[in-house]
This record gives sequence, C-alpha cells and structure tokens, in this order.
Amino acid sequence: MRTSKLLISIALLLCATLGTHVRAQRVIPGDERTDLYFPLLEGRRIALFSNHTGMVGDKHLLDILLENDLDVTAIFSPEHGFRGQADAGEHVSNSVDAQTGVPILSLYDGREQRPSRESMQKFDVLLVDIQDVGLRYYTYYITLCRLMDACAEHGKPVILLDRPNPNGHYVDGPVLDMKHKSGVGWLPIPVVHGMTLGELARMVNGEGWLPQGRKCRLTVVPCLNYTHATPYRLPIAPSPNLPNMTAIYLYPSLCYFEGTVVSVGRGTDKPFQVYGHPGLKADRYPYTFTPRSLPGAKNPPLKGKLCHGEDLSSLDEETLRQKGIDLTYLIDAYHALKPTGARFFNSLFEKLIGVDYVRRMIVEGKNADTIRAMWQDDVKRFKQQRKPYLLYEE
Repeated sequence: MRTSKLLISIALLLCATLGTHVRAQRVIPGDERTDLYFPLLEGRRIALFSNHTGMVGDKHLLDILLENDLDVTAIFSPEHGFRGQADAGEHVSNSVDAQTGVPILSLYDGREQRPSRESMQKFDVLLVDIQDVGLRYYTYYITLCRLMDACAEHGKPVILLDRPNPNGHYVDGPVLDMKHKSGVGWLPIPVVHGMTLGELARMVNGEGWLPQGRKCRLTVVPCLNYTHATPYRLPIAPSPNLPNMTAIYLYPSLCYFEGTVVSVGRGTDKPFQVYGHPGLKADRYPYTFTPRSLPGAKNPPLKGKLCHGEDLSSLDEETLRQKGIDLTYLIDAYHALKPTGARFFNSLFEKLIGVDYVRRMIVEGKNADTIRAMWQDDVKRFKQQRKPYLLYEE
C-alpha cells in the first residue's frame, strides 16, 4: 500500500512538472483570449488597428471577428500597410481590404498625423492587435500613441490584445532626449524598453505622455504563460525588413547605420543582417552585396552599388539574444571609412540613438564599452519608473 501511494505521488509530481513545462512553452497571446474581450465588443462598431501580424492561429483576427458577427466598420493600418507590403515610412492612404471589403482608413488624414474627426466618428471602440519588437525606433508604438490620443479626445475606449516582446528580456540604450523627438522616437524611453505593447500603453497613460496629458480608457488583455525572460519566436515577420529572428536580435545594434552612409542591407535578402559601403576595402571586407529594389525597399540606400562589408546572418541566435546593443559594428565601419574622407553621419543618427554624446564619443575614439557605460544610469532609472505598469514577471 505504501509503495502504491509513493508511486502515485511520484506520478502526480511528474504530471505537474510536465504540465508546467508545457504551459511555459505555450505562450497564449491576448487575441486568443476571446472570452475576455468578445463581450466588450458586442453591439459596438469596431475599428481594428492591426496588420498582417494579427493572426490567431491560421486566421486573421479580422476574419474571426466577422465570422462571429461582430461589427468591424474600419481598419487602421500602420507603416507597411495592412498586408505588410508598403515601404518603410510610406503613408498608407484610404482604401478597402480586398479580402473582406472593410474600409481601411488613413492614419494621417487629420491634424498632427492623426485620424480625422470624420474617421473617428465611424467606430465606437478601437481594438488593437499588432506585433511589436520592443524598440524605440520601431514605429508601431508611435502610431498606437497617436490613436490613443485621438481616442482620448473623442471618448473612445481602447482594447489592446497584448503580444510577447521578442526583445522583452532586457533594457538597454539611452533614454531619448526629447529635443530629438521624431517619427522614429516619440517617448522618453530607452532604445530597448523591454516592455510589451500593452505594458507600454499602460505607461503612456500612467505617465501622462499623451499630448496635454490626456488619458484614454484602456483595457489590456494580457498574454498567458509569458514572462519577460520567456524566449519568443515570432511566427510571422513583423515587417518586410525584419524577416527572421536574427534580424530582430541584431536590429538594436545595426539600425544606427540608417543614420550614416553605410547600408544595412535594405534591398537584399538579408536586411539588418549585413552592413557595407562601396568605400570599405575588399581585402578587409571580402563580403559583397548590391542593394536593389525589392518589396518593402523600393529605393534602398546605395541602390545598384557594390558594397563591401560584413555578413552577420550566420551568428548564433542565442548569443545575439543575450548580447544587447553592440556598437562595435558601427565604430568599426566609422574608423574604416574615415581615411576616405566620407561624411559618415547624418541628422537621422541622433534621432535613432536619441542623444548627442554617442556620435561625439565615436569621433573621439571611445570604444563601445565606454559608450555603453554612459547610459547605465538611464537604464536603472527607467526600470524603476516602469515597474507599476508591468503585467509580467521579469
């Protein structure tokens, strides 16, 4: 009898352990938790802010809403468009979703790059389901902030279906000096903020970061089985130039090249996984690529020019995930091009990095570790500031 009870106890313990392991592996995004938000949508006209990443299994959320007789009257689509094929920075005009006939409204037909009053009158509640990658210069959160502000002004509630952040396991980079606020940096947050879109939206409301301190009525439907330490592979590329996890993990380190003369691989099959320039010497940089016009990169920098540089696409993903922001690529290219007399930086650089001192320190010859040390106090302060808004364990 005693042996039997012991075996049963061991079996139950194994089942519990296995069950915990299975749950830990199966992250459930907010859009799958329909029991929590369908009741909030019934009898209301819905505007959906989403794009090609708004998938629930093998179906788009838009299709699921319509199949359940919910009244979707409008779609808002961010940079790259509802189907994800527009160029970076390309403003998507009013149109109609060909698959469903639901009108797609422009985000930019009103003042201050917000939807117009006429567009805001076409719905009762805004539903958000979009995959972010957790960086200050990745613009989906800026579009969300503008929509939150419009909803606050017009008294429309916002329901955000949260998704994991693939870069949610760390915080890194300087906090944006707001004199550099722009379309690629809108909030006083580090380059890598380590928050989900739902957490960030809560912080925007709580910190009064919308214009005139407005707050929208916000409901966040959280993920299940997710912590900030949970590795999460995106099932769908969030935009044309972040095609895989290698690009997503390198993005915090390579995007600053967009503020220089160096190509970061737009217009190739390895965007944000390579960098190069025609002036880099072939003996030191034997890897070559030639940017060309591609979907999502119709007119890439250095189009048609043979570039010598580095191919980082085969680097170990887990190493990249743990590395954080690495300025060595940028510093190396700067010093390699300096003898050519090329004007390396442009005005976009400060908008991306968010502060003045990084360019100055690179020019002065400082190394990556010395520069990274400059923003560690920023990181510590921000991690304390964001604590009240976190939905998941760190």
